[in-house]
Amino acid sequence: MDTFALVATIAVALFFTYTNGFHDSANAIATSVSTRALTPRAALAMAAVMNLAGAFLGSGVAKTVSEGLIETPEGSQGMGILFAALVGAITWNLVTWYFGLPSSSSHALFGGMVGAALAGGTQVHWDGVLEKVVIPMFVSPVVGLLAGYLVMTAIMWIFRRANPHKAKRGFRIAQTVSAAGMALGHGLQDAQKTMGIVVMALVIADVEDYGDPIPVWVKIVCAVMLSLGTYAGGWRIMRTLGRKIIELDPPQGFAAETTGASIMFISAFLFKAPISTTHVITSAIMGVGATKRINAVRWGVAKNIVLGWFITMPAAAVVAACAFWVVRLVFL
Repeated sequence: MDTFALVATIAVALFFTYTNGFHDSANAIATSVSTRALTPRAALAMAAVMNLAGAFLGSGVAKTVSEGLIETPEGSQGMGILFAALVGAITWNLVTWYFGLPSSSSHALFGGMVGAALAGGTQVHWDGVLEKVVIPMFVSPVVGLLAGYLVMTAIMWIFRRANPHKAKRGFRIAQTVSAAGMALGHGLQDAQKTMGIVVMALVIADVEDYGDPIPVWVKIVCAVMLSLGTYAGGWRIMRTLGRKIIELDPPQGFAAETTGASIMFISAFLFKAPISTTHVITSAIMGVGATKRINAVRWGVAKNIVLGWFITMPAAAVVAACAFWVVRLVFL
């Protein structure tokens, strides 16, 4: 296997992780920043550290990505498929970042993998795609919406006789913890997705064998790139999540973050399912906001976000397929 192809593919995978960091950093901290529980820079620094730590908490999601979605392709064509999949995901990340849409980096990656695999004639495990990607894509936002609504309703009932100013002050402090939990969950989920891609590249290059533990250096570089991307920050998306869907106060921010973090940890450790942190936190914010009154949520903005969710996988798949055809034409 051409060493250059391996190095180039790993480099592009790490760049995807970086774009994932600055694209999805808003997921962890937008609510804390919008409620002024944390300053933007302090929030980004905290998120970067917690993303780094979260990347080392497990490997179940990485195994799902590397083995459960497409047949590991072989030879130079296989490396071309991985390269094209990453190009598709990165392109969609940059497009949605430019327009400030909180779309899913995870689904961009999965769409890229499927599109490149189909273009390259590699088998797609449709049962795995359905079970690990499509079903969670529909279920996790519904769970996030309902859980956010219920958690916020419980908070409102528990603190119904509390002094509003004291309660808000307390929740500002509590949001530091809930935002850290969100960032830890983001690191746990999203760093592993890139680890899975890098492991596939190493298997194709005969550097690693199937079933081998993820090399420590892979975990470190993926964690560091996600952390650096997070610190770079995604201000456009942060504004959409933190302000445009609904104006949040500290109790609402705490409820949304606690809901999102809980769902991410449960899905990673219990189901080993690579869910979208974007879908979870956005839907949790909508659920929390609906406890005020239904029209407190800016459903027009929410509709555009949901539309972006459904477009992400096919759009990334088309870009990845085109990228593969270019790679095959030029290099293969």
